[in-house]
Amino acid sequence: MIVTLSEKAKEYMMNQLVLADKNYVLLEVKGGGCSGFKYDWTYVDDDSKGTVIDNTLVIDAMAEMFLFGCTVDYITELGGNYLVVKNPQATAQCGCGESFAI
Repeated sequence: MIVTLSEKAKEYMMNQLVLADKNYVLLEVKGGGCSGFKYDWTYVDDDSKGTVIDNTLVIDAMAEMFLFGCTVDYITELGGNYLVVKNPQATAQCGCGESFAI
């Protein structure tokens, strides 16, 4: 599997999809951010852009090579709640975790 979704992340995404009245969360990788690449999250109605994970997350076909082996988790902390991508390929990552280098 390209990406593994934790149960907490899957539950969070499913709840957000109901609120947004969409079918999938799309994860893309784009150029930018502090470290060169950044994760981009959006909602989509169809899975035509890539591979579906757990009937919830669509991994953009162009991003698969950057995301292979990743785990997506949902973190709950005193300072806030957020999705995090744990990327074993990343050689550097910014402090907020939104951008990375390979």
